[in-house]
Amino acid sequence: MIYCRPKTKTYLALGLVVVVLISGLIYILNHFATQRSFGIAFYLIASVILTLAILLLLVKMMASYKFISIGKEKINIRLPLRGKSVSYGLEQVMLWDEEKVISNKREFKQLTLVFEDKDSFTLSNHEHSNYDEFTNYLWKKIPKKHVNKLKKIKILQQKPQ
Repeated sequence: MIYCRPKTKTYLALGLVVVVLISGLIYILNHFATQRSFGIAFYLIASVILTLAILLLLVKMMASYKFISIGKEKINIRLPLRGKSVSYGLEQVMLWDEEKVISNKREFKQLTLVFEDKDSFTLSNHEHSNYDEFTNYLWKKIPKKHVNKLKKIKILQQKPQ
């Protein structure tokens, strides 16, 4: 079995950013309550921006927090924050695709799996461990369900507008 878990480093870094943003929001609100040396528009805009950034990061962290294992012709997905655990057979995979982007001389890979029940999930090499082993297993077991560029064009053309 290949186990893909969220990387601790990624969540610690994002958690640190959230803590910094929360402390900035607390500072802005405390400054407004005690000194009020800036205009009210500054406090409103700064509070809204910081709150939105905090919420977006927290939602991102919660949405990508999942444990995935693959092996013995099965894919097991556990979403602890939702209290949900799902198991799929490899024959239930409708298609899978891997996207690669090079940014700042680092390669970012994201794998998307779509199942017959129209459920899907994504996995990335920066957020999850054992990403390469997971994709190698898919290439070995179900290479025909990989979406290449020609299949992508056909799928996009079949979509009703």
